[in-house]
Amino acid sequence: MPKGAASNLLFHDSDWNFETLSRTYDAIETIALDELQLDVYPNQLEIISSEQMLDAYSSVGMPLMYQHWSFGKRFVFEEHLYRKGRRGLAYELVINSNPCITYLMEENTMAMQALVTAHAAFGHNHFFKNNYLFQQWTDASAILSYMEFAKKYIAKCEERYGTSEVEVILDSAHALMDQGVFRYRRPPRLSSEKERERTRERLEYEEQTYSDLWRTLPPSPDGPSSKDAERDASERKKALNLPEENLLYFLEKTSLILEPWQRELLRIVRVIAQYFYPQRQTKVMNEGCATFVHYTIMNRLFDQGRISEGSMLEMLHSHSNVVFQPSFDDPRFPGINPYALGFAMMQDIQRICTDPTAEDRDWFPEIAGSGKWRETLIDAWANHRDESFILQYLSPALIRKFRLFLLTDEAGDNYLEVASIHNERGYETIRSALARTYDVAANQSDIQVVDVDLLGDRHLRLQHNVKNGILLDEASRDATLRHVRHLWGYDVSLAGVDAETDDVLYECSTAPTFE
Repeated sequence: MPKGAASNLLFHDSDWNFETLSRTYDAIETIALDELQLDVYPNQLEIISSEQMLDAYSSVGMPLMYQHWSFGKRFVFEEHLYRKGRRGLAYELVINSNPCITYLMEENTMAMQALVTAHAAFGHNHFFKNNYLFQQWTDASAILSYMEFAKKYIAKCEERYGTSEVEVILDSAHALMDQGVFRYRRPPRLSSEKERERTRERLEYEEQTYSDLWRTLPPSPDGPSSKDAERDASERKKALNLPEENLLYFLEKTSLILEPWQRELLRIVRVIAQYFYPQRQTKVMNEGCATFVHYTIMNRLFDQGRISEGSMLEMLHSHSNVVFQPSFDDPRFPGINPYALGFAMMQDIQRICTDPTAEDRDWFPEIAGSGKWRETLIDAWANHRDESFILQYLSPALIRKFRLFLLTDEAGDNYLEVASIHNERGYETIRSALARTYDVAANQSDIQVVDVDLLGDRHLRLQHNVKNGILLDEASRDATLRHVRHLWGYDVSLAGVDAETDDVLYECSTAPTFE
């Protein structure tokens, strides 16, 4: 180290204090904002213990989370693995909120505090604020106040109606969280404080005036004609906006047995499920962005002489572990590591913009050799999700680096076929196939409410649009239907329909069968 360089270091050893954290944060912020041109929410850094991190794990990483037995169960499970040394803890946890909250582990060394500050407080923060999915589907400025309202509201319900009564509703709602999001249209914004106060007043009024007598209307003695039945079905579907993809939303608004406070519990679970939906669609991009940001900032600080060689080696060791991609025959192989793929794609875009090959110029004529890697990355982070990002930017060079190829596995064949290899046609096919695996909507079961006669037998009819012949597991399917039955109050049936041929593949119901 050159003479006098030691005085320029942000920190000298592994110990940290708040003054060192503040000084390092300022240096990271300067590079992030001035050189990388990131746009972030105001940051709020909080130091937590390992037990607090385990608690955050158990409550899906949300501050001010309401209480539920499943969170305690997960806490015990995670703590057992951690104490036995079979699982480590994350160095940080970041919340998509305004201000952006980043939790740092108190056990971290100062080098790791610097690394995760760059990773979470600037990498993830920028992505949360600027990606179109988070802008359209979440409200970072309202989520913290909403979670505070939800926690207090559920605690109040437990005091008033009993813990068991609240838990059975939450159990059913949690079982339906994957079917509790809007995928194809934008949900309404979270209500403001004043609107939430009006909602509480309305719920209290409805609780006081609620009567069960109106649900006892007798059925019509004469059954309707087929023509009338068809017309009635069409009219009621139109009135109820069917089909409806968001099952929790439909139950919240339409169930005849739920009391107002129970409907509000469904809404709380539904809002939380919607909050996390964009994160499931941007895992590769989000982690790739944050990893690229921390790698770039840490190297820049080292070049400036602000970080020692020992600290840099510690950071690189952690970074290498994060982006490690095991081979397919490695016992540790979990699939494609989103950190590895995301970081490699960000670096590849930088390479294409600054030092392209002839192949790069053919595949990416608009950005190859432009030198505008910052602008290209910022645009990609704002306007893509994993599926479209891979489809747009995965290069032949990276396909070769990851040794990707495509296997076809037809149900009627007793063999696998290598369908696409490293040639021009193969690159396009491999890229498209890999992109499809990150399409959350395409890979998740498509179950929709298709019909219900509220003035008749109130039988709720669901439809599973079966893709590629993939059916639901019968045990979990039937258990989930029982949760729907519990919230609906009447019989529920599910029909599996082939998405291409419209053939009915299976039918099941919660109605009792008699032999």
